[in-house]
Amino acid sequence: MTGQEFQQIAHTIPHQPGIYKYFDAHHELLYVGKAKDLRKRTSSYFTKTFTNYKTHELVQRIRSVEFTITDSEADAFLLENSLIKQFKPKFNIDLKDDKSFPYIVIKKEPFPRVFLTRMKINDGSEYLGPFTSVAKVRELLTFIKQNVSLRTCKLNLTQSNIQKGKFKVCLEFHLGNCKGPCEARQSDQDYAEALHQIRNILKGNLQPIIQRFKAEMLQHATNLDFEKAELVKKKIEHLENYQERSVIVSKHLSNLDVFSILKEGDTAYVNYLMVYNGAIVQTHTVQVETKLEESEEEVLPLAILQLRETFNSLANEIIVPFEIDFALNDIAVTIPKGGDKKKLLDLSLKNVNYFTEELRKKKILQLEGKTDLQKKAVLYQLQKDLQLSEAPLHIECFDNSNFQGSYPVSAMVCFKEGIPSKNDYRHYNVKTVEGINDFATMKEVVLRRYSRLIKEDQPLPQLVIIDGGKGQLNAAMEGIRELNLVGAFTVVGLAKNEEEIFFHGDKQSIKLPWDSESLKLIRRIRDEVHRFGITFHRQKRSKGTFKNELENIRGIGKSTAEQLLKEFKSVKNIQLKSLEEIAKVIGLAKAKVVIRHFNPESETGNNNNVSLQQHAL
Repeated sequence: MTGQEFQQIAHTIPHQPGIYKYFDAHHELLYVGKAKDLRKRTSSYFTKTFTNYKTHELVQRIRSVEFTITDSEADAFLLENSLIKQFKPKFNIDLKDDKSFPYIVIKKEPFPRVFLTRMKINDGSEYLGPFTSVAKVRELLTFIKQNVSLRTCKLNLTQSNIQKGKFKVCLEFHLGNCKGPCEARQSDQDYAEALHQIRNILKGNLQPIIQRFKAEMLQHATNLDFEKAELVKKKIEHLENYQERSVIVSKHLSNLDVFSILKEGDTAYVNYLMVYNGAIVQTHTVQVETKLEESEEEVLPLAILQLRETFNSLANEIIVPFEIDFALNDIAVTIPKGGDKKKLLDLSLKNVNYFTEELRKKKILQLEGKTDLQKKAVLYQLQKDLQLSEAPLHIECFDNSNFQGSYPVSAMVCFKEGIPSKNDYRHYNVKTVEGINDFATMKEVVLRRYSRLIKEDQPLPQLVIIDGGKGQLNAAMEGIRELNLVGAFTVVGLAKNEEEIFFHGDKQSIKLPWDSESLKLIRRIRDEVHRFGITFHRQKRSKGTFKNELENIRGIGKSTAEQLLKEFKSVKNIQLKSLEEIAKVIGLAKAKVVIRHFNPESETGNNNNVSLQQHAL
């Protein structure tokens, strides 16, 4: 569907909240999205120029549009999530979490048994969980058995069978693990109270159980039954020790859900901490595959909804690292700046970073665990696929990084014999380039890297990978040419969108088979340089190394700069805004200063109706 074709139907789409669905020529569902304003959102796909290959491909395939109006943004959000889970459209994000989680089931039967299961069936039983660890469930069940008396047998304990005297108490009764409901030694009410204690244990709410046991111990002592009182005392000590081992955050906190996110390339990782009565009772990290380069702000709300549903969360407050469009009116969204809630958020971030680091190590171990011959086989295959003169035993990869269109830095990683050589990794603060210029930045860092190796008489790599398209590759080659190193090693560019490999001077790219060992190795190297560069960038930002570019504008102070970034999210977005849009946020006088800074040749100062976008044209 072309933009002109869409305009013919645009008037039929309302300016109301809802969800929209895109279909291809075979009426196969391609994408589901939500919108505050359906017409504006759907129109944007056909009026913008997309640099992302996947978004461009989606638009090319669209043949029809369907929409559903909802009463509110919240309803649109929930409906979008439901449709994505039901139909799994190929261009929507994919929450990869195919685990079969364990549950603790309270079976629907007389004197219910309590046991572990992975099969959640609609049989009227009560399923508690899910839990993320089978070992944790087994530990809980052992703890429950030691402190709460329940039956473990499979006898059919109907009242008629018990009254007929069909059963006799077993060894569990004599060991004190069961109160003998099979011989009517335990009432339904007492058994129900035991089940209530179990629910409290699973929620981490141990204090009511401890208080009940203390009253029971006192009663035994009053009756001079000191042996039973001693047994109950041991249970109290066991419960108190268990409570101390629980991850208690703060007794002043109520029920919370804590979420953090880390995005690397097309994959995002979301960590979830469930806090109940101030204690962390669940933690889980989910992997999300993005399809259209969705931002962290777009991915996180869907992941939150999915995780809350999976773990049956009823918390009415969620903790997140940044503002999100989470349009559920009964849920409070908090971005903490300090205190216990900020500590929780930091803990969640620590968990998500650990998770991604472990994944990265597993990928690397695919080569690290192999014999020298197996490692060399992958490198020889790469030599053959790229037609290199020798096996690339030494590979280096460069990547540029910037924050919201500002503050460029670069990173280089080194792989020797197919595995990371971390002592050779390098970070680069860009020195000679002013503003954002990926090409000049790439030239600078390549020059610095290989002039240093020449000066120190260090060995050169056989293969250098430039993470970027032809522009970055050409810039890198300029630096190599200045050092008279052309031909000393092979330099290739790796296009970000389609994983195409470019050689300098060639018009056609090479596309290696998707599942080839060569491309898998190149992907691992690319992912590693992304991780290394992003980590460096975050460290610098957290230390306050970067100064907001807007603060360099004479007449614009820190508070005004923060006001603009809060409204428009990035410097790049601000550059694209009109005078009128900026003036709504900071006033006309300062808006003129900002427009004039980014477009010195404009006549904004004399004509209030001229926008930056018009000058760009």
